[in-house]
Amino acid sequence: MLYQVLLNSAPIARGWERMLTAVRNQTGVPPALRELIILRVAVLNGAPFEFEAHAPIALREGVSEQKIVAVSEIAIAEIFNPEERLVLALTDAMTRDIVVPDGLMVELKQRYDDERLVEFVATVAAYNMVSRFLVALHIGH
Repeated sequence: MLYQVLLNSAPIARGWERMLTAVRNQTGVPPALRELIILRVAVLNGAPFEFEAHAPIALREGVSEQKIVAVSEIAIAEIFNPEERLVLALTDAMTRDIVVPDGLMVELKQRYDDERLVEFVATVAAYNMVSRFLVALHIGH
């Protein structure tokens, strides 16, 4: 359904496909972490279509059913390991507040090189674009 709507503008559809293909398939972001980011953004932005599309992918990539349920909770649950909690905190900050607190960014920079950090930020940003597009056009509601 999303791509049918995007095809109303061929240039947007082409650019969208290139960008999202890069985010989904051409970065070093571990697939399970990528899917947790996508699910969290979908929850925070009220985009159930996106959540429902990615929950089965998350399962295939090794995210447990318990974590898929937990990603919907308001607070980041204890079920997540430290790396997941850190990346979900980035996701929450970027999605809810836009500004990433300095302390969180310092923590991220201590753990990840610039390439991985850019890829995490781009993943969160890209899926905010996706969810906001879906919500604005009432796709999947």
